[in-house]
Amino acid sequence: MWRRRAASDARLRRDVADRDRCVGRRVALRVGCGIATMSVVPTSVPTGTRIWLAAGVTDMRKGFTGLGALVQNALASNPFCGHLFLFRGRRGDLLKILWWDGTGLCLMAKRLERGRFIWPQAQSGSVSLSAAQLSMLLEGIDWRHPVRTADVMMEV
Repeated sequence: MWRRRAASDARLRRDVADRDRCVGRRVALRVGCGIATMSVVPTSVPTGTRIWLAAGVTDMRKGFTGLGALVQNALASNPFCGHLFLFRGRRGDLLKILWWDGTGLCLMAKRLERGRFIWPQAQSGSVSLSAAQLSMLLEGIDWRHPVRTADVMMEV
């Protein structure tokens, strides 16, 4: 009895520690086999890299192969060109990014706990974003019409 309780207490402490470790991160995402933070993506996008939103709804069950085929067929692009390709699910709270970093394909995902990702109304095609717009999109901000929520006061 005591050993069983000790094991469950240890498991609970481990789960709480894992949760607390993730609190400081913006979002945990899978990059190949490792874990990184989504805030790495906008700042580490090399110069000349384009960011493409796939308009319409994407089946979020797709992985590397399915999304790569979608890039080739629907967007008429090469998934290995180094550009970022963003896909959104039907509910609008899940986003996947497919990116070739030079050594392999990276598939990153983010789910908003509240709200939806702002997406173009078009049903097909793609839209190009800047790194700043991508950063706003990942935070759940309307990247089409960014609005400052508070006035900036400068002291003289």
